[in-house]
Amino acid sequence: MLIVAIAWIYVVGLIAVTQASVAAGIMTFLLYCVLPLGFLYYVAGSRKRKAKRDAAWQAAHQARQAAQQAAAPVAPATAGIPAGAPPED
Repeated sequence: MLIVAIAWIYVVGLIAVTQASVAAGIMTFLLYCVLPLGFLYYVAGSRKRKAKRDAAWQAAHQARQAAQQAAAPVAPATAGIPAGAPPED
């Protein structure tokens, strides 16, 4: 896709150079090259941005879960006694 964009920049650059005035050449280059290619690359990169955002969310979520597990309350003194065991006298 990059080679197509480079070719398009070349073609529009040549068209812009042949315009009657500098202002017309600049407007031609902006309207036929910069805006369409910017939009194209924005749309084409949306999947990558979403994947990166999802990966960052997943990493933050895992970090939060690990922090919550590390901050879990310490088990009471009866930690080794089974739940249904009678109390010792």
